[in-house]
Amino acid sequence: MVWLDQLPSAITHLRQRWSLTLSEPFEDESSCSWVASCIRQDGTSVVLKLGMPHMEARSEIDGFLFWNGDPTIFVLESDIELNTMLLEYCQPGISLRRRLECEQDEVLAKLLRRLWRAPPKAHPFRHLSEMTASWSKESLDKADSWFDAGLVREGLCIFEELSNNAPSEVLLATDLHAGSVLQAQREPWLVIDPKPFVGDLTYDATQHLFNCDTRLRSDPERMIRHFADLLNVDHERVHLWLFACAVVGLSDGELVSALAP
Repeated sequence: MVWLDQLPSAITHLRQRWSLTLSEPFEDESSCSWVASCIRQDGTSVVLKLGMPHMEARSEIDGFLFWNGDPTIFVLESDIELNTMLLEYCQPGISLRRRLECEQDEVLAKLLRRLWRAPPKAHPFRHLSEMTASWSKESLDKADSWFDAGLVREGLCIFEELSNNAPSEVLLATDLHAGSVLQAQREPWLVIDPKPFVGDLTYDATQHLFNCDTRLRSDPERMIRHFADLLNVDHERVHLWLFACAVVGLSDGELVSALAP
């Protein structure tokens, strides 16, 4: 991949440009980026993040600038061309994933309600339907491997319908789960890895729910209602989003069947 081939020289360039002393890169949760803590010339701790180009995270820098630290980490420097940011350092930086899921529910619901804001008329963000259309195409390209053609086609129809009939639209994080929230000093918890799109706010419940696999499988209706109530959103739309996402993501048949409306 070109990005990987160019990564070492990009890191060297940014280290010199921003006068950084780099530490070893983080490994936890960083599947599509290179992330490392570092020290600026003035002695302050920061985080350098170089994102791998991919469709979902294309507007990440714009999203951070829009939310402006409320409730996300601050962007201190950025380079759109290199898709890189110098970010606020979270201390102690402990992941919300280490807390019990019942606490994760409460924290994530509060963060999402703060993130949901209507962007200005002239904004750089794509509509959620662009991402869902891309995922649907990927699913259709794998039609030969569908475990249940009827369920998958139903999920694809629901996916398209939900993407285009939201009662209200806001800027979404789209991938907010406990692994992308860190404990900090400026605030108890800060969001570190949003993937912003404009669309139906009930979609934003899905990623946390999918990360609570045991509870979701054992009693999906109860889990969905509980988290939807914390968010003060329509639990039926959340349920439909979960089913459609599970289908389009080609999750195992057991989970899809459990979520089928």
